[in-house]
Amino acid sequence: QVQLVESGGGLVQAGGSLRLSCVASGLTFSADAMGWFRQAPGKERELVATINWSGSRTQYGDSVKGRITISRDNDKKTVFLQMNSLKPEDTAVYYCAAAPGRYGELPTSGFDSWGQGTQVTVSS
Repeated sequence: QVQLVESGGGLVQAGGSLRLSCVASGLTFSADAMGWFRQAPGKERELVATINWSGSRTQYGDSVKGRITISRDNDKKTVFLQMNSLKPEDTAVYYCAAAPGRYGELPTSGFDSWGQGTQVTVSS
């Protein structure tokens, strides 16, 4: 497992941009796939994006495809989520999570380490 702390959330107007960061501590970060999830009030938790251990492969949820980019810097033990053209429906708490390599390069399950979340609010 790895400990994760998100930052970079806040209030932004519709059409604006925001970059979230997730800083990891522990010994397994470089071997883990990473994901960004979000959860809005009254809604199910939603997968936003995943990235494999090296950063060479990514996958995005349909609702955000074309507007966001996930990346990672293993030397700095940090994962980023660049969000552009933000919409009010993007308002949610955003979480980063890690999945061990045995769950695959771009897993949809197996995320056993989670950050505390960072609030993103997009005003209309």
